Amino acid sequence: MFKNMCLVMAAFSGMLSQAIAAQEVPIVGTVASKCVVTTDTVGVYGNPSPSVLSTANASGGVEPIIRFDVIQANFYKAKITYPNTFTESPALEDVVNWTGDVSVAQVTDAQMSGYDNDKINYDNVMEVDLSVAGSTWFKVESQADYGYQKAFPAGTYRTVVGAECIAL
Repeated sequence: MFKNMCLVMAAFSGMLSQAIAAQEVPIVGTVASKCVVTTDTVGVYGNPSPSVLSTANASGGVEPIIRFDVIQANFYKAKITYPNTFTESPALEDVVNWTGDVSVAQVTDAQMSGYDNDKINYDNVMEVDLSVAGSTWFKVESQADYGYQKAFPAGTYRTVVGAECIAL
């Protein structure tokens, strides 16, 4: 009996030593995006009338331009959000009505011009699959209209355009 018990304990001890000898070996990888988003031109609001702020050139504004550089086609989509609120402004006591649009300004491949036809717009967002490798410049139009027959108060007005490259 004692001999059997010693054999069982020895077998159990051998199993413990095998379990302790096990190792977890980590595997680490880093993925670099094959799509890069860069600000090409910073936007500026013009003030063509007391109640309007606009990025349109005719209004004295500058449309922001964002460049998407895609190294590998059909793996990413562009998502650009034009403003619908100020990040900084004087106190506003009335409603600001926002309008905007995103469109292709320049391309390195003529096929990219089709992005304007393929884009999906919802709310203040534009999305398009980046189906061609190369660079595409998107311009963003933005206009803020203040209240009804009201002038924007004097001060600094800031907002942002959101631009991201999303892996499909």
